[in-house]
Amino acid sequence: MLKAEKLFKTYRRHAVQVRVLTGLELEVRTGEFLSIVGASGSGKSTLLHLLGTLDAPDSGTISLDGKRIDNLPARERDLLRNKTFGYIFQFYHLLPELNTLDNVLMPAYIAHSTTGWWKSRAKWRARAEELLKKVGLGHRLKHRPRELSGGEMQRAAVARALLAHPRVLLADEPTGNLDAETGGEIVRLLRDLNREEGVTIVMVTHNLDIVHATDRVVRMVGGTVTEDSRSFQPRPHLAAI
Repeated sequence: MLKAEKLFKTYRRHAVQVRVLTGLELEVRTGEFLSIVGASGSGKSTLLHLLGTLDAPDSGTISLDGKRIDNLPARERDLLRNKTFGYIFQFYHLLPELNTLDNVLMPAYIAHSTTGWWKSRAKWRARAEELLKKVGLGHRLKHRPRELSGGEMQRAAVARALLAHPRVLLADEPTGNLDAETGGEIVRLLRDLNREEGVTIVMVTHNLDIVHATDRVVRMVGGTVTEDSRSFQPRPHLAAI
């Protein structure tokens, strides 16, 4: 489904160069829940940003369903990020002036003109409310981020990421700001959504205690990846997607 080939990435600051990715190869399979682990600074987040077209490699290619996406025009990459990819970040990135429902609806606000929004607003509102109920926030629609716990804010971020029915969910340290119990709840929620909605999930984490809930684990070492002994077997209801 999603494939990275011979990725190289170097960050430069004045005279200092830091090589982050050194010929990395990775395949993400339809319907799987993949974990990427590694030490801090190993390039996990860089890889996630490249897969989701938030950044571009120095060389190498990234393809989705066999079509190269890393070199698409800016407009097409914007559409991919709005419709095909969903993103969950460590720091939630909820807008403090908006309530929970409006934060979840933000991708739909961005994707539509004023006229288009008013024509389709009932559909999107129903989708947002459905997702918030699914993540356990049906009673928090009108609460603002400052009125939510860390776990609730991350649940709202998960709902926002799923609003546009993305095919791939990219999660960058989604439990990094949470205690162990709440972090476990978020990973179980992602596992359930992976099964129920058929969304492919790629999760970056340094927490080895949570990767047992995923289908497959790859480890970042020296700018590339190595795979553990577990292999992903498509579940019957996902194999036909």
